[in-house]
Amino acid sequence: MRLILGSASPRRKELLAQLGITPDAILSPDIDEDPRKGELPRPYCVRIAAEKAAAVPAGPDDIVLCADTTVALGRRILGKPADAGQAAQFLLALGGRRHQVITALAVRRGERLWAREVVSDVKMKRLSDVELNAYLASNEWQGKAGGYAIQGLAGAFIPWMSGSFTGIVGLPLAETAALLATAGYNVYRRDA
Repeated sequence: MRLILGSASPRRKELLAQLGITPDAILSPDIDEDPRKGELPRPYCVRIAAEKAAAVPAGPDDIVLCADTTVALGRRILGKPADAGQAAQFLLALGGRRHQVITALAVRRGERLWAREVVSDVKMKRLSDVELNAYLASNEWQGKAGGYAIQGLAGAFIPWMSGSFTGIVGLPLAETAALLATAGYNVYRRDA
């Protein structure tokens, strides 16, 4: 049995390492992540995680772990910004408001699929022009849902959150461990 992480995200690999888990392989699936017309954030996130898990080639006894993180401002999905201009739009829209960060997990073993989403509430402060421009110049927004990474410089913009910090980063550890165990992976094994 191999554990395959279906993600190119270095953050997800680092978070798995916090559980003492090193994936046997890392295979990033190539799927269309565009939301469907009228699709709401939670179902969208679950669908994308499940499609990623289905797209990763694996043997019948291998376990595939995939995740998707999105930022939801009401019914609006704020994915990864295409450029600094869109990142600025996202950050200005989030400023002074609460939003949700949804991370959906999908674990596949053979034909079985287990999925779960974790929703955290986050409040971002209103950013000054200096803060916004400095953050955009850092390029930390690139490849991040909603245009920010709570574990980096943007942590200074978040006065309040409720939920899973690791879920906001991109892989909720408690739920990941539980789903992996359900799929038959010994999360707490320590190979010599």
